[in-house]
Amino acid sequence: MKYSSQMVAKPYFIFALILLAGEILFGISMGIQYLYGDFLFPAIPFNVLRMVHVNLLIVLLLFGFMGATYYLIPEESERELWSPLLAKITFWVFAVAGVLTILGYLFVPYATLAQITFNDLWPTMGREFLEQPTITKIGIVFVVLSYILNVTMTVLKGRKTTISIILLTGLFGLAFFFLFAFYVPDNLVMDKFFWWFVVHLWVEATWELILGALLAFVLIKTTGVDREHIDKWLYLIIAMTLISGLAGTGHHFFYIGTPGYWLWIGSIASAAEPIPFFLMILFAWNMVKNRRIQHNNHAALTWAKGTAVMGFLGAGVWGFLHTLAPVNYYTHGTQLTAAHGHLAFFGAYVMICFTLISYAMPILRGRPHGNGPKAQKVELISFWLMVIGMIGLTLALTVAGVMQIEMQRIPDSVNALSFMDTQTRIATVYTVRLLFGLMVLSGLLTYFYSFFVKEPKVSM
Repeated sequence: MKYSSQMVAKPYFIFALILLAGEILFGISMGIQYLYGDFLFPAIPFNVLRMVHVNLLIVLLLFGFMGATYYLIPEESERELWSPLLAKITFWVFAVAGVLTILGYLFVPYATLAQITFNDLWPTMGREFLEQPTITKIGIVFVVLSYILNVTMTVLKGRKTTISIILLTGLFGLAFFFLFAFYVPDNLVMDKFFWWFVVHLWVEATWELILGALLAFVLIKTTGVDREHIDKWLYLIIAMTLISGLAGTGHHFFYIGTPGYWLWIGSIASAAEPIPFFLMILFAWNMVKNRRIQHNNHAALTWAKGTAVMGFLGAGVWGFLHTLAPVNYYTHGTQLTAAHGHLAFFGAYVMICFTLISYAMPILRGRPHGNGPKAQKVELISFWLMVIGMIGLTLALTVAGVMQIEMQRIPDSVNALSFMDTQTRIATVYTVRLLFGLMVLSGLLTYFYSFFVKEPKVSM
């Protein structure tokens, strides 16, 4: 570890992993409810489980990004973090606010939660992914602004690199587009139109800039490739991300009451959205091929390569499968959407958090060359358990989505099955999905275990 202020990243990484464990547990509980509707009912109904599952995902990724940034920026800027104290305060404020919000979802009826948090003064609640009370959203704004201030001041006072500039661009975009969470038009079409400015322009634009910067940092550290070479790749990837991602918002406007020209804009942009993720595969593997050093942390490099491949599959391939307008007409809102969402979030964003944690945590724990061989072997087992589990889960959801379309969407109104009849007929597929979900959980538990593996003592 070169700079003592990098230690502030450690609690962010640990808390992100704890939140991930909770997120997976709630997801598995939902999978059980698909098969046994009375499971946990009425204590925690499905809509509450889903709300917590999704909100935990967003919060854990923010914690992961913040930890990664606080570790990366001092090294890129070649100076200590501007205010380690501010980073520590930000952590506790965000952690406490996040925990209280989740507890509110679980133990307070949503309507009551809206009332006691004064949602009537500034209504922002009730929107998917943005269910947080208004006061929590305001808290998120202050947390993100203090985080960006800390990072920006560090960069301004130190060395400026392509990685840090692209990372900052992504962070400023993240903060700006979240402000649309506070704008809730009365018109439902307008509401959905601007709602996607948060959801889409986070995950398919600004977060991709953050992903590219974090991936480039780890590849530099583990391969020793020249920055000039990596910078050229980054500029190309980011250009394609912004061009396709911004226009790609249109594929969410197909059938919500917006003008028909969005069918063309959304479809054409969607066809281009897999390109930056494919470039990330070429980027990662090209860096490994041209490596100048043999870094001992093989696990971190495996996570980096896995991020590029799984991000392309989840966000690129599975995204493209159902975003062209004529196809989306039948697929929207089916389990194909869930298949894409699960593999994209895990492959692109959860895995980049694992990549940074796998690289940085050994160093933060006094192991500059990475964990020992035994611990890395356990970590690689966890990698494959999670990756295979998520691929299996995605394939199961894909099959379920195709069956939904075949039985419910394509037939005429006379021969089409009802929603519940369709769900009954694909219950076996949901069982397979649940089993693969348990495999992902076992992979995460194995990853936790890798932190405590003791290496055999070498006799002198």
